[in-house]
Amino acid sequence: MKVRVATVQRGPIRSVVSTNGKVEPLQNFEAHAPLPTTVKQILVKEGDHVHKGQLLIQLDDADVRSQAARAQAQVKAAQADEATIKNKGTQEEVITLNAQLEKAQSAVDVLQRNLDALKRLLQQGAASAGEVRAAQDRLQSAQADLTLLQQKKSDRYSQPEVAKIQAQGDEAQAAYDAAQNSVSKSNVRAPFEGVVYSIPVKQGAFVQAGELLLQAADLSHVLVRAFVDEPDVGRLQGGQRVEITWDALPGRTWTGSVSTVPAAVKPHGSRNVGETTCTIDNHDFRLLPNINVGVTILVAEHDNVLTLQRDALRTDDSKPYVFQIVDDHLKQQPVEIALQNLTRVELAGGLTEGAKVALPAEDKPLVHGALVKIVP
Repeated sequence: MKVRVATVQRGPIRSVVSTNGKVEPLQNFEAHAPLPTTVKQILVKEGDHVHKGQLLIQLDDADVRSQAARAQAQVKAAQADEATIKNKGTQEEVITLNAQLEKAQSAVDVLQRNLDALKRLLQQGAASAGEVRAAQDRLQSAQADLTLLQQKKSDRYSQPEVAKIQAQGDEAQAAYDAAQNSVSKSNVRAPFEGVVYSIPVKQGAFVQAGELLLQAADLSHVLVRAFVDEPDVGRLQGGQRVEITWDALPGRTWTGSVSTVPAAVKPHGSRNVGETTCTIDNHDFRLLPNINVGVTILVAEHDNVLTLQRDALRTDDSKPYVFQIVDDHLKQQPVEIALQNLTRVELAGGLTEGAKVALPAEDKPLVHGALVKIVP
């Protein structure tokens, strides 16, 4: 029977996991509209390299600045109220109250002296008991007025009143801080050196609160998230070499190593996959965020070993073997396999370099001892 053959050769062999992945920025920045407003000016375009602190987008902040001014006035009013509480009143009220206290104290002193004098006259028979009682009543009334003024000075404001003013101050400060934050976010600046890769709004457009304005990233290093099918997840280990290709730049390969291995398997479209990541040096900024790339993970690699075309290998009861050609006859030869990929297998035993092995025939099965003729 006519057969085609494969020859045992010495050379390298690699076992890989091939899949797809997606590029993500390692350090990403997203700017969102702090409130409903208009995009006043866009100072950059997609693809621009920007430095830290550079102004990127200006929003119309007239309304929010007005809010900040009103909030600041409320803060100052609250601070004035708190100062009034601390000082037991306004300056005018404090001066007036002190004058009233001095006047009331003076009145009490005078009435006390009058009462003491009437008591001495009563002992001498020069004053009546009614005059003494009347003097005592006037003194008690003056003392009550003095006590009221003293309490007014020491405990003018109740605890609920103090708590209310403090709460108003806190509310005013929070409103001012929020307004100031909105003012600062109305001028979008780059938080780090990087590349602007998305500007989904146009100059002059109206945007709602929370709407995405701009995305920028440090693309000198990027993260590639690879989606490995469930049967291959167990072959992954940290540190394995990763090769990245992109159809838009044929012939270009980026390299990295596995930094994380899957902790779980989850649905991804119609596939069940584990997600593994690697960091890629992207110094020329050619890899862009969100692009789809090809991922090849090198699971194992052996150099200068005996290898054979994979379709020459057969399996019987889980034991691999081949049909070796010896003196123009087929010989069923058991072999030992070390490493394999989609096209070749590594032979750890059973054959020597240069041995010829029959490939599957198209018209009839191969059997041990059959006479064969080698064809191209």
